Amino acid sequence: MQLHDTLSNTRSELLPALAEDGVVRMYVCGVTPYSESHVGHALHAIVFDVLRRYLDWRGIPVRHVQNFTDIDDKLIDRANRLGVPMAELAAQNIEDYFRQLRAMNVQPAHVYPRVTEVVPQIIEFIQGLISKDFAYESGGDVYYRVRKFGAAAYGALSRRDIDDLLSGARIDPTELKSDPLDFALWKTAKPGEPSWESPWGHGRPGWHIECSAMALHALGEQIDIHGGGADLIFPHHTNEIAQTEAYTEKPPFARIWMHNALLQLSGDKMSKSVGNLVTIAEALESFGGDALRMFVITSHYRSPSSYTDEAMEAAKAGVERLRNAAFRTGAAGGEVLDPGATRSTFIEAMEDDLNTPRALAALFDLTRDINRATDAGGNTADARATLRELCDVLGLSLQATSSSTQQAAPFIDLLVTLRTELRAAKQWQLADRVRDGLLELGVEVKDGPEGTVWQAK
Repeated sequence: MQLHDTLSNTRSELLPALAEDGVVRMYVCGVTPYSESHVGHALHAIVFDVLRRYLDWRGIPVRHVQNFTDIDDKLIDRANRLGVPMAELAAQNIEDYFRQLRAMNVQPAHVYPRVTEVVPQIIEFIQGLISKDFAYESGGDVYYRVRKFGAAAYGALSRRDIDDLLSGARIDPTELKSDPLDFALWKTAKPGEPSWESPWGHGRPGWHIECSAMALHALGEQIDIHGGGADLIFPHHTNEIAQTEAYTEKPPFARIWMHNALLQLSGDKMSKSVGNLVTIAEALESFGGDALRMFVITSHYRSPSSYTDEAMEAAKAGVERLRNAAFRTGAAGGEVLDPGATRSTFIEAMEDDLNTPRALAALFDLTRDINRATDAGGNTADARATLRELCDVLGLSLQATSSSTQQAAPFIDLLVTLRTELRAAKQWQLADRVRDGLLELGVEVKDGPEGTVWQAK
């Protein structure tokens, strides 16, 4: 399989041989649960869910780990402003996030480590770096020696010169550092914030060391895929490489670095900090999980996209088109529509750096062929089954939405009446075929003492 490798800018074969036991180890940087998750987080979750689904479908099992940063400056500040314990705020937002993932048909990761659960492992990691002289204690803080790791190695992921990074993100020069480029592994405790005992006094982990320790603890010294948003390339993922490879002495830390482009709203990056966002809950309420997923996979994961109501309406209509073809009742006889070419095109697209737009185009071509063949009296059973299978690989549930069901209500009423008349005439087989067709449309029929009623499943 071809996937973009951000570190070497080459395309690499991703095979079970990457891991000794044939399992692809994938670590994805998760959310900081200090407020509601927005649709940018939805894009991130869907992209890596599609990757995992595709690898599983191709017979390459994945061990998927995604963290929660449940100790962070923003989380501490928000909890203090709300007057609630930090752990309580994080737990509530994580619970909401899980509920939204289910609504988007995102498979749960196999492990969801939280920073507060692995502080002992983080302390052990830092001690290891100190013993190798890659880190040093200063005034109760601990810093990583960036220049000791090497200029070429440190700048490889971001493709930036090490001396140009002094003005980069999250570099905070201080008199406690030996070099302004060094970054914090451990921070001295401040009044009013959670802290843990350590060899350097009470404090808490720095941001970058957290993911290195969680990935090492959950997946081992080397992993196959490390994912995250493009905004994490520097400094977060750059620092993860430096820390982990210095600690394990086993480069590369991750064979493939996969970064999704950021979602924009009104031309600007969607961000909690500036309030420029649409929450996942709002998007789900307005358009549903399948439409949100369709919106994401219509663009390539490395191409920036803009969230608009118009784009979401188009995505919703696209899902409806796929759904109608996938569950359209066709004739049992007639010429058989062969979906083999669609399957081949789909695989070719997905193995070209997870090219979901091309894969979707193949599915819409199949949808057109299904509709034409059905109108001509052809047999589309295999084609419809293939369409449903490949939609599932992309995570599209194709469940009927309340709005689509309401729009089809007159047609559904007609079918229910037809079934009732067939049953009255003791045409049981035909009545059952109508019932089965309604089920394929996502409609359940119930017979009761007061007559027959239907409802969306």
